[in-house]
Amino acid sequence: MKGSGALLLGSLTLLCICGLTYTSEDDNEFFMEFLQTLLVGTPEELYEGPLGKYDVNDMAKEALGDLKSCIDKLKPQHKEQLVKLLVQVLDNTEDT
Repeated sequence: MKGSGALLLGSLTLLCICGLTYTSEDDNEFFMEFLQTLLVGTPEELYEGPLGKYDVNDMAKEALGDLKSCIDKLKPQHKEQLVKLLVQVLDNTEDT
């Protein structure tokens, strides 16, 4: 389970980063805020922040809770590197 959670997070991160070139600026902001909150926030902050304007059903909430749990179980140095990557991407998108 731990490995699959890390793989899922890595895939999600890669998908969002690669998708930055093909989406509008609003979408970029959503994905970056979503990833940032997923990495360092709480599930409640996800629902109040980036997902606040969406009707998130119970199954999706359960899935997000599981994903957040997997992220929280990552080794601190791995999570730190993902946060650094996110900061790097944020800095890069602000320059464009």
